[in-house]
Amino acid sequence: MNQKILTTTSLIIAVILFLAINIVSKELFSSARLDLTENQLYTLSEGTENVLKTLEEPITLRFFLSEKLVTSLSINSYAERVKDLLLEYKRIGGDKINLVFVDPEPFSEEEDQAEGYGLQGVPIDDSNTTFYFGIAGNDSIDNENVIPFFSPNREEFLEYDLTKFVYQLAHPKQKVIGLMSTLPMQGDTKASPFMPQNSGNQAWMIIDHIKQLLEVKTVAIDVDVIPDDIDVLMVVHPIGFSDKTMYAIDQFVLKGGRAIIFADPYSEVYEPVTDPKNPFAAMQAPRNSDFAMLFDAWGIEISNKVVGDLQTAQKVQMQKGSRMSVITYPVWMDLNGEQYFNTDDIITGKLGNVVMATAGSISEKGDVPTEINPLISSGTKSMQIEIDKLGFMAEPENLVREFRPDDKFTLAARITGSVKTAFPEGKPTTEEDDKATENTAEHLAESVVNINIIVVADTDILEDKFWVRTQSMFGQRIAIPHAENATFVSNALDNLTGSNDLISVRNRGNFTRPFLKVEEIQQQAEQSFREKETELLARLTVADNKIREMQREKKEGNELALNIKQQNEIANFRNEKIKIRKELRNVQHELQKNIASLETQMKFINIGLMPLLIGLGGITLGVLGRRRRKALRVSRN
Repeated sequence: MNQKILTTTSLIIAVILFLAINIVSKELFSSARLDLTENQLYTLSEGTENVLKTLEEPITLRFFLSEKLVTSLSINSYAERVKDLLLEYKRIGGDKINLVFVDPEPFSEEEDQAEGYGLQGVPIDDSNTTFYFGIAGNDSIDNENVIPFFSPNREEFLEYDLTKFVYQLAHPKQKVIGLMSTLPMQGDTKASPFMPQNSGNQAWMIIDHIKQLLEVKTVAIDVDVIPDDIDVLMVVHPIGFSDKTMYAIDQFVLKGGRAIIFADPYSEVYEPVTDPKNPFAAMQAPRNSDFAMLFDAWGIEISNKVVGDLQTAQKVQMQKGSRMSVITYPVWMDLNGEQYFNTDDIITGKLGNVVMATAGSISEKGDVPTEINPLISSGTKSMQIEIDKLGFMAEPENLVREFRPDDKFTLAARITGSVKTAFPEGKPTTEEDDKATENTAEHLAESVVNINIIVVADTDILEDKFWVRTQSMFGQRIAIPHAENATFVSNALDNLTGSNDLISVRNRGNFTRPFLKVEEIQQQAEQSFREKETELLARLTVADNKIREMQREKKEGNELALNIKQQNEIANFRNEKIKIRKELRNVQHELQKNIASLETQMKFINIGLMPLLIGLGGITLGVLGRRRRKALRVSRN
C-alpha cells in the first residue's frame, strides 16, 4: 500500500516539476534561440541587429493581418513567419519599437484604419470579404511608411524588406542622387536621332522614374568636389573628365560615398561632336567611356569589345538598298531568366527581363583586394565582338555568320573592398590652385571604409527605346515598359542609399523545403504517364493513317465491305484506347497511392514513432534504474 502511495506521489511531483520547469524556462530563456536550419533562415543578420540597436527615437509598427481568414489560405505559414520575425525585431529593438497586432475584421474600425494607411486588401470571395496582410509604421513626429502587402514572391527578401522599412522610418529624410552625365538624359541638349520619343527637349523616362523615389540633383562634369548633400553619385558615360573631376570622384568614394557608374565600350546613344566640314567624322568617332584611371584603382576594367549572345539576341529591322529585312542582332540582348541575374543580391533577385545594347564586360585587373560580385551576366555561349564591326559601314548580318560562342561575361557588378587612391601624389594642381593660399580639403590616400559601388558596362540600358514605349495622353507622357531596366536602376539606387548595415542584410534563402522523395516518385510516375501517352498518340496516328489508306483504296462495288472494315478497325481501336486509358488511370492511381503511403509513413514517424521511441527510452531507463537499485539493496544485505 505504501509503495502504491509512494508511486502516485512521485508521479504527481513529476507532473508538477514538469510544469514548473516549463513555466520557469519560458521566463528565464525566452530570449534564447537555436537555429538548426541549413542556411540559418531564422537568425537575423548582423546588419539588421545593428539597425535595431541604434534606433535613436521610438517607432510604432502596426502589423495588419486578417487572422480568421489567413488560416484557410496557403500563405498561413508565411504569415506566421512574418509575425515571428516582427517579434524578434521587437525583442532586439526593446522599448524603441512599439509593436501592435491589428486584426482588420470586415466593416470594423480596424479595417478603416488599414485602408487609411493605404494597405492593399485582397478580395477573397464574392461577398466583399477582404484579406489584409501588411504593415504600417510611424515615428515620433508622425512620418509614415507602409508595406501594403507582404507578397510571398519576396519571401527570401523578407528580412531586408522589414529592415529597410524600419531604417526608412528612423531616417525619413529623402535621399539625394547626384547625376553626372555626358548624355542628354535631362532633355537639356539638342535633339538626337537616337531619341525620337524624347524629341530632344524632354527628360528620359528613367529620370522621371528615379524622381518618383529620390531627389535628383545635377552635378557638373567639371566639378572639383562632390557636394556634401549627395548620397549616391550616378555617373553616366564619363568621357573627357578632367583630372580634378576624377580626383573629386575618387575622394568621394574613398570617404564612404556610394556610386553607380554606367560606362560603355560603345554607347549607341552618345553623339560625338559634328564637324560641318567633315560630317562623316562623327560617324567614325569613338563612342567609348573613359574611366580607366579610377577603374584601375578599384581593380577592374571594362573591355574594349562588346558582348554578343545569340540566345538572347533581339530581332531588328535593317534596310539594305531598297529592301527591308529582319536580322538577328546578337549585341542587343534581351536578358530574361534567373541564369542571367544574381538571385542572391537584393538588386537583381526578382528582376524580370533587362535589355542591354552593345554592352561591355567587367573583369578583374591588377592586384587590388576588391571583390567583384556579378549582378547581370550574359549567357554561357556568348562572345566578345570587335567595335569596328559595328556602326557606320558595318555589315550587321555578318555578326551571326562569324559568331563563335566563347564564354559567360559579367555585364554589371557590385564592387566592394578596401582600395587606395588613384592619385597617390595628392590633388592635381592647376595655376589657380598654385595661387590659392590654402587647401582645406584633406587628401585621402585610401578608403576610410570598404567601398561599395556598382558598375554597369552599358549606357544604352538607360535610354528609352530599349526598355519603354511612351504615349501622350492629355499632355502627359504615359510610360509602357517592355523591360525592367528602370526597376534595376531604382533597385540599385535604393540599395546604395541605405546604410552599410542595411546593404549587408542577406538574402534569407528559400524557406520552402521540398520533399525530395515525393518529387522523385512524382517524376517517375510522370515519366511513365508520358510514355503511355506517347504510345496512345502513336496508335491514334497509325489508326488514322489506316483509315485514310482505306478511303483511298475505295472502289465502286465494295463500299459496304470497306465500310465494315472501317467499322471493325474503329471498334478495335476504341477497345484499345479504352484499355490504354485504363492503364493511364492505373499509373495515376499508383502515383497517388505511393504518395499517400509515404505521407502516412512520415506522419507515423513524426507523430507516433518518435514519441514511442522516447517512451521506450524512458521505460528502459526506468527498468535499468530499478534493477540497479535492486542490485544495490541485495549487495548491501
